[in-house]
Amino acid sequence: MVRHALFVILLTLSGLVSAAIDTYEFKDEVTRERFQSLASELRCPKCQNQNIADSNSPIAKDLREELHRMLQDGANDQQVVDFMVGRYGEFVLYRPRMSEQTYLLWYGPAVLLLIGVVVVLLVSGKRKKAEPGKPKTSLSDAEKLRLDQLLKQEQDK
Repeated sequence: MVRHALFVILLTLSGLVSAAIDTYEFKDEVTRERFQSLASELRCPKCQNQNIADSNSPIAKDLREELHRMLQDGANDQQVVDFMVGRYGEFVLYRPRMSEQTYLLWYGPAVLLLIGVVVVLLVSGKRKKAEPGKPKTSLSDAEKLRLDQLLKQEQDK
């Protein structure tokens, strides 16, 4: 009895898993490859960091259907990307295009690295200037006298 219940449960679950797979008919193999390439390069607007090919969200399913329709209608890759960006913004691209809005994204890491190198060079340059063995700050004569008095008092105790 338990085996039969387990078998029914496994059959039901396997049916649910196979129901999530989309099947699309294409004119030729080139269009199929373009579909797969674009689906893996376009990010799902709902998911954190999944492309529309891997996402199970309803919006990703709709985007796959729209992608399929556009490819079947003869749209080129740039037209598909422009449509998706126009509707969902640059977020749908894993590699955003170069524009005024994305300059910080593209050049920010290089600028931060350059600033870091300059800081390291400045700090190491200051360390080389300071001679080892010499104190970095010198005491005035009055301060030296006071220090000697304090040390002498400490020794007398």
